[in-house]
Amino acid sequence: MQELMIPLDSRQKVPLYQQIYRHIREEIGEGRIAPGEKLPSTRLLAANLGVSRSTVDLAYEQLYAEGFITSRPYRGYFACDIEGLYRQPRPERREAAAGEPRREAPEFDFALNGIDRDGFPYNTWKKLSRQVLAEDPDGELFSLGDPRGDAGLRREIASYLSHARGVNCQPDQVIVGAGNDYLLLLLHVILGPGRKVAMDNPTYPSAWLDFEKVGYEMCPILPDDRGMQARQLEACGADLAYVMPSHHFPLGTVMPIQRRMQLLAWAAGGNRFLIEDDYDSEFRYKGKPVPSLQGYDTAGRVIYLGTFSKSLAPAIRVSYMVLPPVLLETYRQRASNFSATVSRVDQKILELFLRDGYFERHLNRMRGIYRGKHDCLLNCLKGKPGIRIRGENAGVHLLVSLENGLSEGEAIRRAATAGVRVYGLSEYCVEGYVPDGAPTLLLGYATLKEEEIMEAARRLGKMWEIDR
Repeated sequence: MQELMIPLDSRQKVPLYQQIYRHIREEIGEGRIAPGEKLPSTRLLAANLGVSRSTVDLAYEQLYAEGFITSRPYRGYFACDIEGLYRQPRPERREAAAGEPRREAPEFDFALNGIDRDGFPYNTWKKLSRQVLAEDPDGELFSLGDPRGDAGLRREIASYLSHARGVNCQPDQVIVGAGNDYLLLLLHVILGPGRKVAMDNPTYPSAWLDFEKVGYEMCPILPDDRGMQARQLEACGADLAYVMPSHHFPLGTVMPIQRRMQLLAWAAGGNRFLIEDDYDSEFRYKGKPVPSLQGYDTAGRVIYLGTFSKSLAPAIRVSYMVLPPVLLETYRQRASNFSATVSRVDQKILELFLRDGYFERHLNRMRGIYRGKHDCLLNCLKGKPGIRIRGENAGVHLLVSLENGLSEGEAIRRAATAGVRVYGLSEYCVEGYVPDGAPTLLLGYATLKEEEIMEAARRLGKMWEIDR
């Protein structure tokens, strides 16, 4: 294993993780890191470079996703044999010709993983932060707490889930963690090795990679317009199924009650579990929010996942998992030694935010903000010839299928030429699957203002020729 010396420049517009990713990719591509050579651990490289471990994690995840490195369970990361890329001459840098678009950050980004930053309750969060610290003069919150998360926060989460999502749970079933990635790794410890996981294809890449990295066998399933089908689960032999019934990412579908009952019957038929990721459940624009799958579970076969990343902010890094009673003793035996990964100060702030009604008011406000952006984008696109819109009833993104002859790649390129970034559905497909039907783009609108949405949509209309 060689030590990597990577020149980083925090003054660049390029994020640090991309600088790390590009350097390692280049080293592998030009043969300076040999096939099979072990890379430094993320902890060691982060310490050597003076950056956070999460920064290195992002770089390694991108390299892994693109096939430049591979992960071997409990051994680390290793360089792949990239045939045909070694020692290829790098293209000479040149200035963009007149009229050629510069490859810079887009002016408008229909990002899928952001929030409306102006909507974050800064003043309330500051007030509660001061209150929490003032009411803890002995520094109790700076000592280790319950590995599941502090009791007060788990109680408030259980209460919220009960009345808002129809989840049947007690506080001792709730486990708090810093992000769904941590919770899925913890779930692997609880469930043990040798599992086979079914996920829809197109899929949620982060969860797919998490399961792959712990050595689970993956089974991609093609959903119909109502979601995953129980007979496909039987056919593939999976004993875990990862589902997003309230709002599928990336397809935007909502699973009807009949299909939910079929999945519950499948899970009750053996040592099987459904992992319900209640993605984007708070934001629905047609009818009331659909109750959780877990609320219909009478056999204790649903593991429920939720997060505050979409409703508050990704940087809050607070997610939660509700274990069915049948897994509680297994958790205590196998995983209760894992300390909580969320600061107790942050836990207390969030507890008060939930307890005193701030969260409900915040959600109501954000529903109005996102509804305005949602309607704005729909009004800009609906009725245009050559496109079809899907997934518009919930969440903070929608899908645009092109029926005017443009390929996905050409549509993305034209959008980039106009200073607009959009995302292709094929980016979320695994194992070589290519979606049937018209090329489809994903447009997230949470981070853009309404006037930016209108201008970006106008440019897309021109570049995609959907007005003609």
